[in-house]
Amino acid sequence: MKVLLKEDIDNLGYAGEIMSVADGYGRNYLIPQGKAVKASPSVLKQATVWRERATVRMIELKKEHEALAARITEAKLEFTARAGESGKLYGSITTADIVEQLNTALGTEEIDRRSVVGGPLRQLGKHKVTIRLSRDYQPQVTVTIHPFAEEEVEIVEAESEAGEVETEAILESEENATQDEELVNEESEPEVAVDEASEVDEQEDEESESDEAIDEASEVEA
Repeated sequence: MKVLLKEDIDNLGYAGEIMSVADGYGRNYLIPQGKAVKASPSVLKQATVWRERATVRMIELKKEHEALAARITEAKLEFTARAGESGKLYGSITTADIVEQLNTALGTEEIDRRSVVGGPLRQLGKHKVTIRLSRDYQPQVTVTIHPFAEEEVEIVEAESEAGEVETEAILESEENATQDEELVNEESEPEVAVDEASEVDEQEDEESESDEAIDEASEVEA
């Protein structure tokens, strides 16, 4: 089917352009999302207006992307990570890590994870990571991953061990508290038994007094 784009669509076209797309893509995504309308004689009359508006917006966006692309190219991102002798990381530097540091460096929030081309970085050294701003602007940022120094590794290991010790202490404290509670329950059981025995004796005394009263009443009647 043919649609008239109401806004720029990556890998498809610019606003105001008439494009041929798959029926499902047009009916289930572009049109419901308000990104395009089905091409028709009446709609085509609006194409010129939309195209003029899109041209103005494209010029503004081009300037923004051009300036942002230059800043991204100049940016230098650095990370520190643990790695084996081969340089392979114990883990990875994710696209979210890259975006977070890049946005901080640029003082912006325009870039998200979907803008990063490629997956996580898993090797020490220098990497060129592509940031897709649009189909016309895809600058690369330099990302360098350094290995942990021995002192840093020792600190990380010490913090890990401290965490394990703290966890063990908490578990031991909880276990002791449970044991104390069980001991208290055991000590309270004889008292409960004594109270129950006292209640039984009181009931027997009351029954005995009741029987005596009945006997006395019988004698009087006789």
